[in-house]
Amino acid sequence: MRTLLIALLAAASVGGIVAAHGSGSSITWNREISRIVYDKCASCHRPAGAAFSLMTYADVQPRANELKEAVLARRMPPWGAVKGFGQFRNDQSLSQEQIELITKWVDGGIRRGNNPGMLPKPPEFKVPDAARLDVAVRVRGPWTTDQPLVLDGLMPERIGTNHEMRIVAVLPNGGIEPLLWLHGYDAQQAHPFLLRRPMSLPAGTEIRGVSSGAIVALLKP
Repeated sequence: MRTLLIALLAAASVGGIVAAHGSGSSITWNREISRIVYDKCASCHRPAGAAFSLMTYADVQPRANELKEAVLARRMPPWGAVKGFGQFRNDQSLSQEQIELITKWVDGGIRRGNNPGMLPKPPEFKVPDAARLDVAVRVRGPWTTDQPLVLDGLMPERIGTNHEMRIVAVLPNGGIEPLLWLHGYDAQQAHPFLLRRPMSLPAGTEIRGVSSGAIVALLKP
């Protein structure tokens, strides 16, 4: 009986979530959309940021259709890394559920919501200082390690806007580790790509894919 009761409660909870997100008219800026924007977009889309601000409802409301189009094109936020090629702990790409929530919200009337108490606290941002990154080496074209290296991430330091680079580590045994695939990268929004787990590269590992004229820093933990 207790098991049946738990199952019924779980089903009711799931049903409530589906009902809340099933209609665009029930999705609001205060409850759902602000959280997505603050978490995934605001690092660039804020006052004094690299792109137009999306920090308040007044900022977002006139740009709602523009936001929807960008989300559907998976260009928000414009980090420029191809998802699935390398895994990053500071990944800010949008999930399919988040994309659907934003789309339904715009189509459902761009509601602000009558629940201001649910609006989360706006995030605070620190200006990144690239000079403070612990750089192991700056790569300019193909490069081979002469000693073991623990790689924590990559930082594109010089790369043309919308330039494409597919960077891999070729191990001495012939294995290949995907590191970073930049596509449509905006150099004005430069930032490090931090691996989900530090990667141990043995001596003799070759870093390939850094274009001539580009500079990519390999970061230590």
